[in-house]
Order: sequence, then structure tokens, then C-alpha cells
Amino acid sequence: MLWIKDHLLALVEQYGVIALFFSITLETLGLPLPGESALVASSAAAGAGKLSIWHVVIAAYAAAVLGDNIGYLIGHRYGKAVILRYGARIGITHDKYMRVEEITAKYGPFMVIAARFIVLLRQLNGLVAGSSGMHWAKFLIANLIGAALWVGLWSTLAYKFGHDVSIVPWIWNHLSLIAMVVFPLLLLLIAVLYWRVRWRKHDITEN
Repeated sequence: MLWIKDHLLALVEQYGVIALFFSITLETLGLPLPGESALVASSAAAGAGKLSIWHVVIAAYAAAVLGDNIGYLIGHRYGKAVILRYGARIGITHDKYMRVEEITAKYGPFMVIAARFIVLLRQLNGLVAGSSGMHWAKFLIANLIGAALWVGLWSTLAYKFGHDVSIVPWIWNHLSLIAMVVFPLLLLLIAVLYWRVRWRKHDITEN
């Protein structure tokens, strides 16, 4: 994992958006790959003129949506028991799965939107949503929104600073710090949307 991260810029320069696509797709299936770092590196490379930013955005968005939906289908078809039986080989433990399952039960599709910005949720949200019986249409809509916000944030940030290569290690080292700012804002947005829906249902019921 550390070796891949340390040499990610070289891999991106050599394989371009192909490396980005597979890194993000496989990360969303639970594999311990640096999908977020790959997005940052690719966007920074685009800012330096080595890649097309549109190719980066399209590849990242397609991979994020595809990977999560493959995870959803696996979870829906095989269920939690099978996933935990074989997932332990790639780090999908019972405790991790239960933690994401509890969050999914509490926040539903809103969790899928925020999941993109949190490491554990990003890797397991599709599998858990599928195995817990979340309706696919709800999952897909939330997944499309979450992927757009995630790709939009990191690609814009890294692309803007891509002309200065020294900023890329700084972004990597502060991914968690930036996420700490973004995630509470997402939670606030989710809470506002949730309560708006509840009040709307309440008003309809009273009328």
C-alpha cells in the first residue's frame, strides 16, 4: 500500500487514466487500494499538462459508479454471510461490516452520498447497501450524487494546484484534514434534507 502510494505519480504518468479507473473501481469493491490518492495524482498530472482533465473526471466518475454498483449487486446476490466468509482475505472483517451496516440502517441513501469521503464507507457502502436490501434506484441516485461531489472536489482541488508539483504531497498528507471539513458539511446537508422531507410528510399528513 505505501509503495503504491509513493510511486503513484509514476504509475499515473505511465498508465494514465487506465490506472486511475482500475484503482477506484477495485477500491470500491473493498480492496485496499488508494483510489482517492490516484484521483488526486491524476488531477494534478492533468493540471501539469500531462493528462486531460476531462479524461480524468470521466474515468474517475465512471469507476466510482461502476465499482459501487458491482458491490451492490454482489451484496444483493450473495448476502452478508458470503461476503464476510471470503472478504476477510482482503480486510473486510465482521466488525467493519457491522459498523457500516449500522450507519446504513440509520442514514440510508444519505450514507451513500457521504460514503465517498470516508475510507471505510467508501470501500463497503455498495456491498452493505446490497446485502441490507436498500432499493437499487435509491442507491443509484445517491451513488451518482456522491460520486459527482467526490470527483468534483478532488479533481478541481488537485487540478488547480497541479502546476505546482510540490502541492501534491501536501494534499495527500492533508486528505484526512480536508475530509474533516467536507464531511461535517455533508452531514449538515444530509440533516437539512432529512428534516425537510420529514416536515413535508408531516404537513401532508396533517392536511
